Amino acid sequence: RLLESMIPVKMINFPQKIAGELYGPLMLVFTLVAILLHGMKTSDTIIREGTLMGTAIGTCFGYWLGVSAFIYFLAYLCNAQITMVQMLSLLGYGLFGHCITLFVTYNIHFHSLFYIFWLVVGGLSTLRMVAVLVSRTVGHTQRLILCGTLAALHMLFLLYLHFAYHKVVEGILDTLEGPNMPPFQRVARDIPVVSNAVLNTTTKTVALTL
Repeated sequence: RLLESMIPVKMINFPQKIAGELYGPLMLVFTLVAILLHGMKTSDTIIREGTLMGTAIGTCFGYWLGVSAFIYFLAYLCNAQITMVQMLSLLGYGLFGHCITLFVTYNIHFHSLFYIFWLVVGGLSTLRMVAVLVSRTVGHTQRLILCGTLAALHMLFLLYLHFAYHKVVEGILDTLEGPNMPPFQRVARDIPVVSNAVLNTTTKTVALTL
């Protein structure tokens, strides 16, 4: 099914089969979360672990559930033959291309390489979803609205994850926790100063006692 999610179907004259299970899509969403965390940790940004996991999970699951619900609503208006579970499965497997693209480009930092993967890998997974929706929708206008919206959201989400996600997370963390502050480091000369103060106090106390 992962390989099938990268191969656009050619026959659109009859409705294409969609896997009605959510285990694979759920694992792909968690994989995307792990890749986002890996990308944040390997970047040059100073981050805090507190809200980083929650932000990545909220972004990935928010896109998966939110866009699936939105496209399902459009499919209902366009009389497309698809259920909510099938839409979740279709979009979830469509994230496989995002996982490949981000994993490669987070470790090999070349913008030209990202654009190649964005067009080829992300484009193939998007074409697969578009072809399935076209096979289940009647009417040229309905197909254009439904498939154009899904393709634009899916490709723009990959651009957002690569270019803008890190900056948005940094802005959220700065808003919630304040600007990044360097950790407190004890200076070596602090210890002799404290020791001299204690020694002077002890000497004065002994002198007064005598």
